[in-house]
Formats: sequence, structure tokens, C-alpha cells
Amino acid sequence: MKTYLLIIGMLLFGWANAQSIEGAWKMTHQDGQPVEDIEYVKIYQDGYFAFGAKQVADNHFVGAGGGPFELNGNDYTETLDFFTLDPFQVGTVNKYTLDWVDGKMVISSEINGKMLVEIWERVSDAKDDLTGNWVITGRKRDDEIRRSTPGARRTIKILSGGRFQWVAFNSETKEFSGSGGGTYTAVDGKYTENITFFSRDDSRVGASLSFNYEVIDGEWHHSGLSSTGNPIYEIWTPYAIGYPGAKK
Repeated sequence: MKTYLLIIGMLLFGWANAQSIEGAWKMTHQDGQPVEDIEYVKIYQDGYFAFGAKQVADNHFVGAGGGPFELNGNDYTETLDFFTLDPFQVGTVNKYTLDWVDGKMVISSEINGKMLVEIWERVSDAKDDLTGNWVITGRKRDDEIRRSTPGARRTIKILSGGRFQWVAFNSETKEFSGSGGGTYTAVDGKYTENITFFSRDDSRVGASLSFNYEVIDGEWHHSGLSSTGNPIYEIWTPYAIGYPGAKK
């Protein structure tokens, strides 16, 4: 109870600063309690967010969610494109208050008479060649590049603050096909992923995969060998351009 009152006091008396929300964040407290058993990492970039959660003890996948967000002053809204914890919420718009306290992000809302409060601590806001929200629009097969236009069913990959998360989902049927994420580096044409969570196979946590990358005409060309050893060549387009349904 004392911890919860302390959080409310932070909201009432803490200083607020206009800060950029873009980057990677980790949840430290939820409803007045420290978050220790589950790791929540949330990435914001280009008007979109995604989070992934896993159990700390065994790396078991807990859930993922994401979609467009808007921040106007302290008014913060999220529209869910995917949400494994409650798929029925996909498509809903959730409204919150966002405060800045000592550099931390405090997201709060009153739902059914109960105050919900989350405290997020910034992991990093570092940027590089691949910082952005991307959607896959092309693959090379048999030396031929085949293009596609993403629809309700799409695969995205959001990168910011040294963190990445990919998600495959259908925003119309509310079907979730998979997600994974972790840390990454993108330096001198070499892109390396270090997996910290993976919805399909917990045993993949800890693996590192390296690829070649090149940004050509604003698109990310990604090539190398997949985790199964098969060659891949993918083209990722900025989400706002590649997905016709994205907010402009």
C-alpha cells in the first residue's frame, strides 16, 4: 500500500518534462508492485508500439501486443492491432494519462473504478541505419524478387533503442501467428539479432543470428541464412509506406 501511495505521490508532485517516447522501455512497476518475475519490453517508433513479455525464470513466452499510438501532451492512446493476452481487444482504442517522473514514463488509467498504473524505465533511445517500423513487402525466390502488398495479414518488425521485435498477425481475424525479439546491432552492413524471447520456441532464447543488410531507396534489404540454414533475402518497407492501412 505504501508503494502504491508513493506512485500516486509521484504523479501528483513529480516534475513532468516533454520528452520523446521513441526508443525501448522496460516495465519496473505495475499497480504499485515491482515487476520482477516477468520481463516486459516495449518499443516505440514512427507512431507504432510493440511489447513482448516473458517469464524471467525460464524464458517462457507470456504475451505480446501492439499497434498505433498517439501522444498529445499527457493524453496517450493505443489502438491494438494484436494482443495475445485478450484477442477480443484487437481493434479497440485505449486511453491513458502519461506523465514523466524523474525520466520514467508513468502510464495510468481508471478502469471500472480501479486505478491502473504502470512505470516504465527507458532502456535506450539509440538510433541507427535500421531504426524504424517496417513491414515485409518482398522476398527473393529462385533469383526473382517477388513483391506483395501487406493487408490485414502482415508481418512487421520494429527496431529502436537497440531492441527489435517482429510480429506476424491478422488485424481483421485477430489471429496471432508469432513474435520474437531481443537486442540487435546494425553496423557497416552487418545486422545481428540476439533473441531474448520467442513465442514459438523458448529454446531459441539466447541464439544469435547475423545477416547482411543494405538500405536501398529507403527499403531494408535483408539477406543471409535463416535459423534452419536456408538462404533468405527479404525486403522490408517503412510501415507508413508499405501498409496501405497505416495512418498517414
